[in-house]
Amino acid sequence: MGVLESAGLSVSYFADSSISEEINEQLSCDVVFSIPVPFIDGGIPVYESTVVTWIIMAVLVILSIIITRNLKVVPSKRQMLLETAIGWIRDFCYNGMGERGMRYFPYLGTVLIYIGFSNIIGIFGFKPPTKDLSVTIGLALMSIILIEYANIHQRKANGFFKSLAQPTAIMLPMNILEIGIRPLSLCMRLFGNVIASFIIMELIKMVCPAVIPMVFSLYFDIFDGCLQAYIFVFLTSLFIREAVED
Repeated sequence: MGVLESAGLSVSYFADSSISEEINEQLSCDVVFSIPVPFIDGGIPVYESTVVTWIIMAVLVILSIIITRNLKVVPSKRQMLLETAIGWIRDFCYNGMGERGMRYFPYLGTVLIYIGFSNIIGIFGFKPPTKDLSVTIGLALMSIILIEYANIHQRKANGFFKSLAQPTAIMLPMNILEIGIRPLSLCMRLFGNVIASFIIMELIKMVCPAVIPMVFSLYFDIFDGCLQAYIFVFLTSLFIREAVED
């Protein structure tokens, strides 16, 4: 009995070590190459997440050029599919932001497509950029800057500062704190869900390494990845709507 318990503890220890090593490897962002710059020792490091982002950008630009060529008044099947997709994104952003917020639709549509592609690119053998905390922080900061810009654009500077003291002046510290909490919540929600799905997949592979991981991979790599992009843009659109409303 003692031997079996010791063997079980050993297996558990090595399993935990394997998962920890795999998680650390996935969370780490390797330097692919460095850009030589005078007076900077070693140059400017370019990380894996940046390179994969460049690949995603190149693919999206090439696809945009290809699928938008030869658009006609009488649409083809390819054009109808494109118009349906763009129409869905536009309706989604309109429902979240309202009419006044639609001037920010191009940004939100681009972020939705980028995060969606970033989350599902793992099925092609690349490490998703959204596993890098710096990427999710950058996305969250861009969104909060846009939200506060929309607020200032709608209310002007005086109205913006007055809104910080609404509904009463005692809420001023809380309203200022909320400006910092929003990007943090957007960042950690996206990053945490991507990492959580990866950990669950690793546990499933250890328990049943045959067929079941393929099914769950379709869910976590495709459905859940697109869902996280949807949630990120949905929350941003709601914050923008709140900023542009009277």
